[in-house]
Amino acid sequence: MINNQFILEKFGFLGEDFLNELHENAVITDIKSKTEIIREGQKNKYVPFLIKGSIKVFTLNDGRELIYYYIKPNDSCLMTFSSIFTDYTSRIYAIAEEESEVILIPVSVIHGWLIRFPEINRIFYHEYDKRFSDVMNMVNDAVFHRLDKRVLNYIRQQISATGNNPLKITHREIASNLGTSREVVSRVLKKIENEGEILQTKEGIKIPVNEKFKSV
Repeated sequence: MINNQFILEKFGFLGEDFLNELHENAVITDIKSKTEIIREGQKNKYVPFLIKGSIKVFTLNDGRELIYYYIKPNDSCLMTFSSIFTDYTSRIYAIAEEESEVILIPVSVIHGWLIRFPEINRIFYHEYDKRFSDVMNMVNDAVFHRLDKRVLNYIRQQISATGNNPLKITHREIASNLGTSREVVSRVLKKIENEGEILQTKEGIKIPVNEKFKSV
């Protein structure tokens, strides 16, 4: 059954006729953690809206990930939406970072809604603004910040996205997501641990409770 509270908060402004059509066409599904949702080159059949959980959107280059952004609850995937205006082919990979629940709307239905319910564009304009900011932050982080700051920012982002502190993640996963080697990440983590920025425990990597989860 579709989460009615989510529907009303996300789409209520579009009116009763739209909500009736949404209930007729939308599909709700649960996605297990670490499950691939779509990969580059696949055809996009649905536009997803995340109810709960976290989804990582990225590309691959020589086996290394370049993260574009994370989809959080109440968000959609802008790059999936943008593909429906071309050939429906995905240019990204998307993987559930944790147990997630999504609403899937067929792209053919979205096409019709853009004509009959043009106010729906407000949702996607909002998504564009957020995703543009995410990508700009990613570029600034890569260009202007040292690797230790990038690693610390990444850990903070993951804790903020998942709500898990400590964060259960391997050095290899961090290295893959930041486009470096596991050995380098291990040295950096030891350095920032010695500086008191993190704690490495059997349960995972922890940010001290007096730390604020914000980029530096």
